[in-house]
Amino acid sequence: MTALQRRALRPAAVAIATWAGAGWATSTPDLAGLMVSMAVVAALCAAAFLRVRHPALGIAAVALACAAATGGSVTAAAPARAQIAALQVEGDRQLDVELTVVGHVAGASDGGAWFDAVASRVTAGTVTVTGGIPTRVGVDTGGRAEVAASGLGSVIRLTGRAVPPRPGERAILVLRAQEIIEAPPPEGIWAWFEALRDGLVASTRGLPQPGAGLVPGLAVGDTSSLDPATDAAMTASSLSHLTAVSGANCALVVGAAFVLLAAVGAPRALRVVGASIVLIGFVVLVTPEPSVVRAATMAAIALLALVLGRPAAGMAVLSAAVTVLMIADPWLSTSLGFALSAAATAALLVLARPIARGLERWMPRALALALAVPTAAQLACGPLIVLIDPHVPLLGIVANLVADPAAAPATIAGVLACIAPFPWLRDGLSALAWIPAAWIAAVAHTTSGIGAQNLPWPDGAFGAALLTVVSASMAVALIRPTRLRRATAVATAVIAVTVGLIAGHTTLRTVAGPLTVPTTWDVAMCDVGQGDATLWRSGNAVALVDTGPEPEPLAQCLRTFGVDHLDLVVLTHFDLDHIGGSAAVVGRATLVVHGPVDVPEDQRLLDRFAAAGAQLQQATTGTTGRVGETRWQALGPAPRDEPGNGASVALDVVGADFPRTVLLGDLGKDAQAALLRRVEVPRVDVVKVSHHGSADQDPELYRRLHPLVGLIGVGADNRYGHPTATLLSTMTALGVVVGRTDTDGDLAVSMTDGQLTLWRARPPG
Repeated sequence: MTALQRRALRPAAVAIATWAGAGWATSTPDLAGLMVSMAVVAALCAAAFLRVRHPALGIAAVALACAAATGGSVTAAAPARAQIAALQVEGDRQLDVELTVVGHVAGASDGGAWFDAVASRVTAGTVTVTGGIPTRVGVDTGGRAEVAASGLGSVIRLTGRAVPPRPGERAILVLRAQEIIEAPPPEGIWAWFEALRDGLVASTRGLPQPGAGLVPGLAVGDTSSLDPATDAAMTASSLSHLTAVSGANCALVVGAAFVLLAAVGAPRALRVVGASIVLIGFVVLVTPEPSVVRAATMAAIALLALVLGRPAAGMAVLSAAVTVLMIADPWLSTSLGFALSAAATAALLVLARPIARGLERWMPRALALALAVPTAAQLACGPLIVLIDPHVPLLGIVANLVADPAAAPATIAGVLACIAPFPWLRDGLSALAWIPAAWIAAVAHTTSGIGAQNLPWPDGAFGAALLTVVSASMAVALIRPTRLRRATAVATAVIAVTVGLIAGHTTLRTVAGPLTVPTTWDVAMCDVGQGDATLWRSGNAVALVDTGPEPEPLAQCLRTFGVDHLDLVVLTHFDLDHIGGSAAVVGRATLVVHGPVDVPEDQRLLDRFAAAGAQLQQATTGTTGRVGETRWQALGPAPRDEPGNGASVALDVVGADFPRTVLLGDLGKDAQAALLRRVEVPRVDVVKVSHHGSADQDPELYRRLHPLVGLIGVGADNRYGHPTATLLSTMTALGVVVGRTDTDGDLAVSMTDGQLTLWRARPPG
């Protein structure tokens, strides 16, 4: 390590200490004692440094002073918090609020939306508080439609009730809107930029999907026209950063400005000024909300380091920027987006070049450098990403290597299309941007479709710590520092063990598992935990009934049974344990049959299927259809049944050389009795037992069905006691062979020459 690199570590230590101080300050109710203590210790360290001149004392003094400064920023917001608290806002009191929108209106899972704003006036009864009050606002589905025309800079008036903010949240006031009194569109320059963004989206509507939906996302971070299947594929293949306005987007735009100004012979000073103006304009174009400003800051730092050719100096500048941002906005300390941005920038400055030198031992220099950039970013960001998604995309580096070259032309052409003054020019540039965008979409779909690429990983702090060890070992093994031979040997051993475990796990998931499945299966039940997901097959046609609680277990089951496309998906009802895995099959279904819709969130899920190309059909008693040579008929629900378990879609499936099967969803005892009164129940070969084997069953239904095999979708060690002894005793009395996913894993039933065979992934004993 050179003297310059050692000096660069000093501001890094200050940045880390400031970050820790900011996290402490935002989570500690009483800051006075903490701030005074840090200030006193900082003064003592400074005094000691002046006497002995030891660098460690100087670093400690600066670090403690900066950490104490973050407490000052938190304390500065205390008067506003006290004023809002004085309104007794947590007593379910109605507030009249006037605020200015400062962030995108982001959709929420319940159909509503949330957005950041600054309240200028808050009134409760006869008391009014004024000032710049950081606010976060939630609106329901109706409210979302009412604020749809609003944007950055819009001044909105509404009434609402406050909800308690999360610990450490920046917003002083968190509101649930009740009535939107006034929500005008933005005015002035904000309206002009809004029109530019809308023009770009409109110009891509005639282009083929999924590339068309990617163009606005790559250019200005607008993913409103991105179809759900491509959105999921981008995430699964570790390419979602391309559709978010990140430091990479800013770097591409500003880098293009540098190249253009250099090409026309502009001096260095003019290039710097011109690129700075372009960066500011780009930030305003994509809306200067806090995440974009942070991304622009990181991009500017990375570009400065690259222009100077001084990675160590770049690290010092990055550390200084983190320190300043933490003092100005201590709540960034808990922002995962900011952590990812800082980690990726630091990795590019510190790891990319050494990793490239290490890779040059096995490949040409240009390829080594191209591969080193996504590798460094992946190693640094992976431990943070598993905190929100406990999976490791094994092919993420390869996907980025293949897709990243297309990101630059797509982004630049898209931005130029956004600001093009003539419609014909905008449409032409959008078409040019579509070509690389379509390539990126193809890479995402191809990568996400490879079963082995998405490796499940432990979640939480343990998973992050474990992946940190693996990532650090990989970095050391690639770089192979000559002075740390023992560490290199240990890192190589860790990588060898990890690769062995991953290879074994992947083989079981993608090769050995499917090889053990009987090729003649007719009905299968997936082990998706405490939930239902049942398949049936006729020839090359496959149907799926329910999706389980999460996408990954369902995706794994589909790989195991070799299912790529679904001719029919049945959502029996909209409980999470029956629809939570839908993301794994959005874009893969021809027809979606569903029970009665209850809340707006149910309809949004159906809209996602429809947007991805599926036809929708609500089932009631008597609804029929075909899957291959089998015919299915809905035994329920009745047309006027209220949504819920009792209105589950129950199916009777028949066909030549096919085991007659009835699937009962989550019907309870009363609903089962109603079904017996409503339809003539047949004798069957297979029954999908209702409600995971709960005690809420009508034994008479099972006696009338008299199945040979009963399949129970149930999670191991579930807290409901499913399947119950009552249900199991009913099955035993009828002589039914029971398969249950909690003990048996995946299940499959085959009929050969009229004989049934039940296959279990984990045989008894």
